[in-house]
Amino acid sequence: MYPLKFEPVLKQTLWGGDKIIPFKHLNETLANVGESWEVSAVEGSESVVANGADKGLTLPEMVRRYKEELVGEANYARFGTKFPLLIKFIDAKQDLSIQVHPGDELAKKRHNSFGKNEMWYVVSADKGAKLISGFAEQITPKEYKERVYNGTFAEVLQTSDVAAGDVFYVPAGRVHGIGAGAFVAEIQQTSDITYRIFDYNRKDKDGKTRELHTSQAIDAINFADVQDDFRTNYERVQNEPVEMVASPYFTTSIYDMTEEITCDYSELDSFVILICVEGACRITDNEKNEITVQAGETILLPATTQEVTIVPDGSVKLLETYV
Repeated sequence: MYPLKFEPVLKQTLWGGDKIIPFKHLNETLANVGESWEVSAVEGSESVVANGADKGLTLPEMVRRYKEELVGEANYARFGTKFPLLIKFIDAKQDLSIQVHPGDELAKKRHNSFGKNEMWYVVSADKGAKLISGFAEQITPKEYKERVYNGTFAEVLQTSDVAAGDVFYVPAGRVHGIGAGAFVAEIQQTSDITYRIFDYNRKDKDGKTRELHTSQAIDAINFADVQDDFRTNYERVQNEPVEMVASPYFTTSIYDMTEEITCDYSELDSFVILICVEGACRITDNEKNEITVQAGETILLPATTQEVTIVPDGSVKLLETYV
């Protein structure tokens, strides 16, 4: 097998902006693109292979065809033919809704789906851009309902100013929202389940307010989730991998590189996804497959990959994630 690129799945949204298309160097004229789904097995939004012998196959078709060769033996035993991760770029021109995601147990019971644990890496941020993550003070479910009803719910949430390179891990159950001006890469479980709690009383293109899920969200919210700062701190060094998030759902590191690096995956029983958030590089695997990657592109290394050598074109920043 060889490193896979996919056609992006572009999503126009109420709150979307104009950053994704130039960032990804796309020849598109779509307006209000809020999301680019980079690697997706979500039904109806499946990624399609863009390169090589398997060009035109969807990601679910690839998993069914190659099984553990693509995803790894342990992942295939754990997830079967369901690919476990969803990768996105998100451009918030306006505030996204305040929301929460269910964990595995509740999502399985209600939706026969994975839960939705996720993380954000801030690619860029306009002046004043913010992210909402978790509670700033303890509230009860009763107070939650009252505050949602009277429009004061946001007052008890932790709002953080953000800059490029900031990282937030957002486990299922944590109330959160992406603020206007934030451009993020999002790594999450394969799930499209969101409980929308508050949407700033916005109306859609038909003049209707979007559906809220206030009652459904109560069972998903972790009301004890109170911290002073929900940011994920990590060491910012060059030319070596730095682990940012290690969870049961994915492990993510960053490579900030100006020099060639060789990554040994021979002991790793998983696919690896590399997300280029800045710069460009050339990647060569142990079978002499070569691929170039630039900012805005994402590649999937199959589990059969033993080793890759990454040669930056000047400099490059890559997010590396696997299960």
